[in-house]
Amino acid sequence: MTNIKTRSSAQTLKKSNSMSARKPVRTRTIYSKDQLKEMFRRFSVQRPEPKGELEHSNPFTLVVAVALSAQATDVGVNRATRGLFAVADTPQKMLDLGEEKLIEHIKTIGLYRNKAKNVMALSQMLIDSFGGEVPRSREELIMLPGVGRKTANVVMSMAFGIPTLAVDTHVFRIANRLRLAPGKTPDEVEDRLVKIIPDEYLFHAHHWLILHGRYCCKARKPECERCVIADLCKSPEKTCDIPAPLMELPAQLIGE
Repeated sequence: MTNIKTRSSAQTLKKSNSMSARKPVRTRTIYSKDQLKEMFRRFSVQRPEPKGELEHSNPFTLVVAVALSAQATDVGVNRATRGLFAVADTPQKMLDLGEEKLIEHIKTIGLYRNKAKNVMALSQMLIDSFGGEVPRSREELIMLPGVGRKTANVVMSMAFGIPTLAVDTHVFRIANRLRLAPGKTPDEVEDRLVKIIPDEYLFHAHHWLILHGRYCCKARKPECERCVIADLCKSPEKTCDIPAPLMELPAQLIGE
């Protein structure tokens, strides 16, 4: 396992340099504060308690699941990890399982060999550097092999209840398509979204935007006729104009 520490140190230095290079970006949105507040109020009525769709039982299994989900579907990851987490739900159990047996569990997931190496390396690092516990801070989380800013944000939010905003492909698309918080990179979009989303809605905003992009404002063709913010939306791709929905109706009646 000597190479793991060397590789982890190099990754830590690379990520630290990347973080120090982050520059603040100016807020850009075409929506007023009142429009933004109304937009997220409707999301909160539609899905009062949104949840991530990756199955996990503790912070460690969440880190692993999110790391495995890169360029893969949540459904595919869940199918692979059910058996895996039944036998390896802690860093030590993962190391005891070994890389080859880990691969047998996750070989249906894209890039599984590289992901398996990262899972073994992050498990070792958790034991060596964090007493076997998943750290809570973004700075420490991104030290883990295979864990970037997006994964760290998801873990902070879902495992520890810390308001963050992870920008995945759905959030990135929504922010740009709606001209909500346009940006050329996920970091730019994240910085702008955090600045414009009303504080009282920030904790769930990540899941609201993901689920909105996954089930309504879809990549190929947005289903504007089902959208709870269609009348507020200023996207040039909008396919129809409809009146504001009756948001006092139960969620299942408003496009859930």
